[in-house]
Amino acid sequence: MAPQSSAEPNRESKFGPQSGPGFVAASQPAGNPAPSPVTPQPARVLHFPAPAEAASPRNAAAAQSRAYLTMEFILLYIAGPLALWMRWTDGLNAVEMLWLAAAFCLTLLLTDPTFDRQQLWNTGPLRQQLPQILALFAAGVIMIAALVHTYAPHLLFWLPRHHPFLWALILITYPLVSVVPQTVVYRVFLFHRYAPLLRMKPNQKAVALIVAGGAAFCFSHIVFHNWIAPALTLPGGLLFATRYHNTRSGYVSSLEHALYGCFLFSVGLGHYFGMI
Repeated sequence: MAPQSSAEPNRESKFGPQSGPGFVAASQPAGNPAPSPVTPQPARVLHFPAPAEAASPRNAAAAQSRAYLTMEFILLYIAGPLALWMRWTDGLNAVEMLWLAAAFCLTLLLTDPTFDRQQLWNTGPLRQQLPQILALFAAGVIMIAALVHTYAPHLLFWLPRHHPFLWALILITYPLVSVVPQTVVYRVFLFHRYAPLLRMKPNQKAVALIVAGGAAFCFSHIVFHNWIAPALTLPGGLLFATRYHNTRSGYVSSLEHALYGCFLFSVGLGHYFGMI
């Protein structure tokens, strides 16, 4: 029994248990540390740009609508006045062209379910706006009368002095024949129809619409073939467009427009607007 018990320890010391230090010593060269386990790295993935998505039908329709509105604006507010200025309108005068444009604009407005028709004749803001309208008008009367007296004294109040009945007729008919359709075309329609073209903040959009309305109103007066009419109507157009933006009332804007227009004919500047 003694030799068997001494051989068994020698066998373990030679080969050692597989999990013991003897196995490591036999597997690795002496003096070299065991290598640390290697952590697997994720495979690198190449990212390619995704193919452009095809335009949705809604985006295509929106782009087409924007293109149509842009072309419509150019035809109505640029090509129309240029055609009158070049006398390409086949005998139609400025008032007739204005009424055709107003009929077109009014038809589109009244058939548009998103348009609030009250904006055409809303009288509610008048009481609040009237003091400011009259104060600005009084300042404008003094300034314009002083300029006419200084630079064209022979025109000062020429129409009421020489043609009082024609002057009275103009004061009665001008607001209906000229002011109302201009309010529809250059303020009510322009603000409602072309606001979707402007992709900007609300305050910036308001300024852009006011400038567009004032500039279009001014440009339309090139049909009178003088520089006085556009020069006078640029500040007027900006004022009337601002009033409409603040009130959303074609009625209030028309009233202010009529005040200045009637005064211009009274003070002697109607000659530059084709009335006399």
